[in-house]
Amino acid sequence: MEYVLNFEDVDKNSLSQVGGKNSSLGEMIKAGIRVPPGFAVTTDSYLSFIIETKIKDKIYNILSDLNPDNVEALNDAGAEVQRMINDASMSDEVRIAIENGYSDLCKICDSETVPVAVRSSATAEDLPTASFAGQQDTYLWVENVEDLLQKVRKCWASLFTPRAISYRIKNDFPHEKVLISVGVQKMVNSKAAGVMFTLNPTNGDPSKVVIEGSWGLGETVVSGAVNPDKFVIDKVVMEINERKISNKHIECFYDPLKEEVVHADVELDRQSNCCLEDREIMKLVDVARVIESHYGDPMDIEWAIDKDLSFPENIFIVQARPETVWSQRKKEPVIGRKSGYELLMEKALSTIKVKQ
Repeated sequence: MEYVLNFEDVDKNSLSQVGGKNSSLGEMIKAGIRVPPGFAVTTDSYLSFIIETKIKDKIYNILSDLNPDNVEALNDAGAEVQRMINDASMSDEVRIAIENGYSDLCKICDSETVPVAVRSSATAEDLPTASFAGQQDTYLWVENVEDLLQKVRKCWASLFTPRAISYRIKNDFPHEKVLISVGVQKMVNSKAAGVMFTLNPTNGDPSKVVIEGSWGLGETVVSGAVNPDKFVIDKVVMEINERKISNKHIECFYDPLKEEVVHADVELDRQSNCCLEDREIMKLVDVARVIESHYGDPMDIEWAIDKDLSFPENIFIVQARPETVWSQRKKEPVIGRKSGYELLMEKALSTIKVKQ
């Protein structure tokens, strides 16, 4: 069994071992995308844990014959399963593998301790036909091995939140067929972060990249806690077509005095400042195009700009998944009888003619 795998050693063929998020990180590394280093605690670790602690059969017995519309029963079942997982002890083999994985990451980063993001990565998430993303837990700025081991267990337990249990039942995903891996990834000390789509999520226009971002860690954008800056860029002619700068009043960052990630008010004189430089916007578009080309599908991407590094080494991609709204719709002409692809090529060719 392989209890831990470095991101460099996984790809799209590793889904059953490391789940959707982690396999995508490895795939992007192979495509030359800047991804913060890290490793995956594999599904073998999770399976070994629930088998050796003798809670596997208990879990599936508790979940059998549940009515997904019975909120009280779902809450009770989820709480009981999560308690069993959080209270159980890891085997020495799994624990040592995780400790060694973290130690190796510290060596790579040339530091005694490295702050990491600990993210759940289920085997059925980030699929074009499912919407598992966001159902399991994420922990930011975990900075010691004991805390890391605890957060790994919490990620395993988050496979059994009432929401996740209900979703699997309603969509005919057998509980025992959905396994969970955990990604352990070096934190980006973000001056700004956010999301971007390789099509316009408002109307499905494939010729655009839409970037949304705010100050600090990307949590405020992903959770909807802040109204982000928004940029719409034409990825054929590489021009910013729309620029909306919002009043970004909340910032998520690590507070070394409190030793935790906090949400705090942004200074008044910085709230209405653009969170990205134009060169950072265009570099993000370049990266988005590479990712979309590599996957061959529209993508939903999370990015971060590291305040400790200089451009362009400060730009990182921390997650990418298939876009699941417009990509599932029947491909039909968007204007008259012309498809989005035909319009895209027509615009590209007309631009070339003008420049001759």
